[in-house]
Amino acid sequence: MSKPSPSSTDSDASRKGSLATLKGLLPFLRPYRRQFVLAGIALLFAAASTLAIPAAFKKMIDLGFGASSAGQSIEHVDATFLALFGLAAMLALATAARFFTVSWLGERVTADIRSAVYRHVVQQSPEFFETTRTGEVLSRLTTDTTLIQTVVGTSISLALRNTLLFAGGLVMLFITSPKLTSIILGLLVLVVLPIVLFGRRVRKLSRDSQDRIADASALAGEILNAMPTVQAFTHEQREAARFGGTVEEAFRTAIRRVRARAFLTMLAILLVFGAIVFVLWLGAHAVLQGSMTGGDLGQFILYAAIVAGSIGALAEVMGDAQRAAGATERLLELLGARSDIQDPLHPKALPPRTANGARLSLQDLSFSYPSRPESAALSHLSLDIRAGETVAVVGPSGAGKTTLFQLLLRFYDPQAGSIRLDGVDIRDLALHTLRGAIGIVPQDTVIFSANALENIRYGRPDASDEEVFAAARMAAAHEFIERLPEGYASFLGERGVRLSGGQRQRIAIARALLKNPPLLLLDEATSALDAESERLVQRALEAAMLGRTTIIIAHRLATVQRADRIVVLDEGRIVEAGSHAELVALGGVYAKLAALQFQPHTPAAA
Repeated sequence: MSKPSPSSTDSDASRKGSLATLKGLLPFLRPYRRQFVLAGIALLFAAASTLAIPAAFKKMIDLGFGASSAGQSIEHVDATFLALFGLAAMLALATAARFFTVSWLGERVTADIRSAVYRHVVQQSPEFFETTRTGEVLSRLTTDTTLIQTVVGTSISLALRNTLLFAGGLVMLFITSPKLTSIILGLLVLVVLPIVLFGRRVRKLSRDSQDRIADASALAGEILNAMPTVQAFTHEQREAARFGGTVEEAFRTAIRRVRARAFLTMLAILLVFGAIVFVLWLGAHAVLQGSMTGGDLGQFILYAAIVAGSIGALAEVMGDAQRAAGATERLLELLGARSDIQDPLHPKALPPRTANGARLSLQDLSFSYPSRPESAALSHLSLDIRAGETVAVVGPSGAGKTTLFQLLLRFYDPQAGSIRLDGVDIRDLALHTLRGAIGIVPQDTVIFSANALENIRYGRPDASDEEVFAAARMAAAHEFIERLPEGYASFLGERGVRLSGGQRQRIAIARALLKNPPLLLLDEATSALDAESERLVQRALEAAMLGRTTIIIAHRLATVQRADRIVVLDEGRIVEAGSHAELVALGGVYAKLAALQFQPHTPAAA
């Protein structure tokens, strides 16, 4: 699978992230052609108004103050200033229209990019999240998209405006004095080359700076999600120091970028304005010699200032564009990630649901995780589960129990063999169809930052309040929820911090029961419950298993004794199968596990 390399730096980043990368934004810009046209019209009016101002000044100087003005000076001055006011009014209106339009475009395109990246990321398989840190993704969704917003909402407009001013000003410079303009252009060619070369270093430092910020975000997200553990081990100061070190590294990288960009700006202004001052010195001599009028020189000075200012602005915009190019590259890496787990081109439908649930068939399954291809998590595993049957899967840690659930949910595809749900290969089913037919209670319960009602309703968003209450009662969660300060409307805190482990588990069970799937997967569903809660939930689960097929993973064998069948996994293979009594009598792996859990421990002899 193609994946982004989150902290990829340096050699690759220096080769990529060029301004050509910004072409990747075109699919997000195309839907708003009309707004771009309106912004372009406003931009043309604003640039034309700006370019007309020096010509008005020339007329004011030559006709208002020149020797040929005779007695018409007042009239010419009044007319010129009236024209200048008209130009200023048109410039103000056009600039306001341009600012609003391009700002709207920046906000709109940035929102579209954030939504597209997030929508794409949440569809990735677990393999993607094994190699990509959550903080890295969040950094790209926030910091990187903000840089793109700057480019789309400001820099593109400034670049076009100053390009028009540069081109228009250059034409007017040639009209005013071809000789002086030719000299100034020759000098500009000499000064632009070092500016372009140094700009490449700014681009590389911009990408490095974004990588360091992403590292800091990733570390902060990881630690904040593990605060109870950090505090239990009294590592607050250590983690604060680690984050401080990461922030300082990001700061040092940013300062290197700022220093390089400041030097680039200084270099551009110094060389460009130095060349212009030299040419203006030549122009002053031309006026003294009578080959130019004062108005011509004034007009030339203003157009030269416009051209020089536009070059300086373009150099600054180039710095923003180079930073945005690095940000765009990182976002395109995320959008370019493709999961191996895809919907089939022609998905099949499941047969109508029966009263007993789903029939499941595992045929010669073999699977190795992509990160550990040499180690088989499952090896030639075959198992048929009848509709309505409850099967417990037990075995030592690392035997392949959780892997089996991941394959059933098609988080991964096996390298060999197949899984059939009601006779249909799950690879022929749309992912939503497959996963919609499966309910799961994971070992690590996920509680969202919402109230109790919405946390349970996550199992079936269209469920009524009464259906949510019924599911909570089945999961023995109704009573403790009712005792919360606001009952079902109580906010449960981020990751359910306001609940005990057993309460979180019962919320997860209620969520799965509300979904009412034909196949129910219970991964250590009672692992976090005390004896009383476990008794209540076991009774609820027994009722919930009616009418559906259930597969239970459990290390605590007391929770699986009443299963229709117990399957023992060891090193990815089925080594035993039968009832609790049959497996104990067999004296194999299950009997050893049962002996460890059920036989009383006697103290060692002194």
